[in-house]
Amino acid sequence: MAEAKTKTQSIIDETAVVVFSKTTCPFCYASKSLLNHLGARYRSLELDRVRDGSAIQDALAEISGQRTVPNIYIGKKHIGGNADLQAKYEKGELRNLLAEAGAL
Repeated sequence: MAEAKTKTQSIIDETAVVVFSKTTCPFCYASKSLLNHLGARYRSLELDRVRDGSAIQDALAEISGQRTVPNIYIGKKHIGGNADLQAKYEKGELRNLLAEAGAL
């Protein structure tokens, strides 16, 4: 678990925008579609496609308190899931967050 937590924290710290995702998740698709629509550069880590996906998901629960996907970080800050990302977009906050993180 410690190895997965270290790896997960490194991904969060080294990536402007990261979406911890699963390929079969419609909410993950919606989040990535919104980021694509905005032209954001982001990393998507598909937890159902990596060997240690379950351990990373457990580490996310420990780091952020959220185990579900999508689990989104912008500029090292935990945003939450798709509903949280969409809400930030609707409030006009998302572009600024992405720009501040260097993702636009």
